[in-house]
Amino acid sequence: MDKRVLELHGLWSSRATRWAPRRHGMFGTKGQQCGVRWLGSSSSSAMNCTAPAAAVAAAPAAAKAAPYLDDAAQLIKSVETFIFDCDGVIWKGDKLIEGVPETLDMLRRMGKRLVFVTNNSTKSRKQYGKKFETLGLNVNEEEIFASSFAAAAYLQSINFPSNKKVYILGEVGIQKEMEQAGINFIGGPEDADRKINLEPGQLMEHDKDVGAVVVGFDRYINYYKIQYATLCIRENPGCLFIGTNCDAVTHLTDAQEWAGGGAMVGCIKASTKREPLVVGKPSTFMMDYLSNKFGISKTQICMVGDRLDTDILFGQNGGCKTLLVLSGVTTLKTLESPDNTIQPDYYANGLSDLLKLAKPVV
Repeated sequence: MDKRVLELHGLWSSRATRWAPRRHGMFGTKGQQCGVRWLGSSSSSAMNCTAPAAAVAAAPAAAKAAPYLDDAAQLIKSVETFIFDCDGVIWKGDKLIEGVPETLDMLRRMGKRLVFVTNNSTKSRKQYGKKFETLGLNVNEEEIFASSFAAAAYLQSINFPSNKKVYILGEVGIQKEMEQAGINFIGGPEDADRKINLEPGQLMEHDKDVGAVVVGFDRYINYYKIQYATLCIRENPGCLFIGTNCDAVTHLTDAQEWAGGGAMVGCIKASTKREPLVVGKPSTFMMDYLSNKFGISKTQICMVGDRLDTDILFGQNGGCKTLLVLSGVTTLKTLESPDNTIQPDYYANGLSDLLKLAKPVV
């Protein structure tokens, strides 16, 4: 990626070392301090993992609630690419959401490019390809972009040095993407059973060659991992703190919501007093990557998701059309709440609304 492009998005500093990103300030409303740095986000649209009360109080008044999508044919006609979130849009846990296969088939028949973007870092693109296949969906690996891939792509974009390592607080998806990118790493699932014997005078050693810590969703997080990541970030000069996402909840099963990757990122943020560089939604890093890879104009993209503060903001930050579906996290009550300041262009009950509403004109 061109250095000038990286510098524009805050990913490169000509005054820093070759691989170190710009140490820009926190984003947020004027006079407020936010709790995370979203790669590629502008100051007016960035979000934070844990916004201070003052920042919430200073938020703009809620906009008029988005309209229900009653002309799917027109929306489909107006764009060439649909980007879909996965959890809550395509599936919940390991259960496919009703009407999804037929809707995707219809869009492909109409010549639309389909891309699937997820903040879930537990799987690699190849592993997600197998999940799509298991659910009976024909999706190419090149159409899948997970935050695990985004973390590796970001490190490649800043020329992360070959003599440095990444410590992974996360699952196998991040490992596989680092391996695919040729980036040295340690940690991950291998540290799941490690324990610390806290005897008097106990000193924990860590690898001084770790140049970045990548924190993603981790069902096996423990005190060893927390301390190791903390030591690397606090004691290794120039060590990067990268978060795959700051999602509060995730859909591990279709029965309820579970604590998301933001819980793990927040843990390391608290212990290091450092702000993470977030590569997943709503950062525009993945959007820029996709636009460049496929040669897509962002105005010709519709982002479809179930979360306002990640999916819809991701689309808005990228200058795309946005469609919220109510099949996942966000309810109609939340969308229409006076406290909600993020409004999509349209909302629908689920992805299959595209099929039902567009059918007469297909």
